[in-house]
Amino acid sequence: MTASASSSSSGQDPRGLLAPGPLMLAAMIALAALSRLLPHPPNFSPVEAMALFGGAYFAHRGWAVVIPLIAMVLSDVALGLIHGGSYLDYVASLGFWSVYLCIALSSAMGFGLRGRANGANVLGYSLAGSVLFFVVTNFFTWFGGTMYPQTGAGLVAAYVAAIPFFQWTVLGTLFYSALLFGGFALLRRRAPALRAQTV
Repeated sequence: MTASASSSSSGQDPRGLLAPGPLMLAAMIALAALSRLLPHPPNFSPVEAMALFGGAYFAHRGWAVVIPLIAMVLSDVALGLIHGGSYLDYVASLGFWSVYLCIALSSAMGFGLRGRANGANVLGYSLAGSVLFFVVTNFFTWFGGTMYPQTGAGLVAAYVAAIPFFQWTVLGTLFYSALLFGGFALLRRRAPALRAQTV
């Protein structure tokens, strides 16, 4: 039986965001994003993990990219309300928007995990996502910013200064990937209804 025939016989639209699978995915991504409000080491965040997770499991690729971005917006609004003007200054920077670029890129990267989300693959993609985040965000922190001179030496200095934070990016991505991918795998075993709407 084809996937389309299976969905028709169950009376569920696999692309519908309100089906059980996509709702669960969206809720898990939103909770991961809101965990940014909790005290944590610098760069220990769910950003890359939730993007990879969305890319791996949302049947509709549009939702795979959009839902992690919406979750990130919600958490940024909450952080803005908590921290006020200092956070608004950060929002105006290229470094801030480069994080959203990383989310979109990592969601697309997560497409490669569709039907292949085992431990080894999730580990590999998590490490690749962490490197992507490091390269992209630090480039935009340098580009057009005032912290480093706009020279090759300034770019190298920006990357060197960011190295101590990279370990936290990796650890955060691995931690949240384990929570999201591992947690959803357990849920799918217990609730078969979650399987039909996701890859």
